[in-house]
Amino acid sequence: MTMPKRDTYTPDSLLTVAVQVFNERGYDGTSMEHLSKAAGISKSSIYHHVRSKDELLRRALSRALDGLFAILEEPGAGEGRPVVRLEYVTRRTAEVLMAELPYVTLLLRVHGNTDTERWAMARRREFDHQVAELLKHAAADGDLRADVDLRLATRLLFGMINSIVEWYRPELGSVSAREEVAEAVVKLAFAGLRT
Repeated sequence: MTMPKRDTYTPDSLLTVAVQVFNERGYDGTSMEHLSKAAGISKSSIYHHVRSKDELLRRALSRALDGLFAILEEPGAGEGRPVVRLEYVTRRTAEVLMAELPYVTLLLRVHGNTDTERWAMARRREFDHQVAELLKHAAADGDLRADVDLRLATRLLFGMINSIVEWYRPELGSVSAREEVAEAVVKLAFAGLRT
């Protein structure tokens, strides 16, 4: 891993290193010593930027969650038939996941062992709930198959999107590649869900 020079460290570049180490070692398995070695700076230099390892975790999880919740504020998520809005949110969720891959990967790996992890899990459940509501409205409009359980459809949809973290590599994909993956997710999911 190539690190920026010591004198160029910022809170953002330190966060990038921390997320990589958290994803490699797990949050609980990461110490400030691990972070300082990975960053090539002293622990006191880290404390110049953040108060604690937990603050780094909260910042990282916030970045992932803020990206997801921002989708719900976009016009495509709020205008039109619920099924069209649902397809839009699905596409954008896949795009955000790929654009913010290390941060979303970390979000998907939290277990609720700390207050910060429980906070992140609660926010993620709120996002999932809002998307599930779109599914319900699309089904009520008759745009989704009635023979598919909506809770199961919601889990399968998120499972498909979330599985991208296991195989997608940003260094191999351009913006157009991300768009292609997101479009494939929408086509595959909604070919089976739409009436």
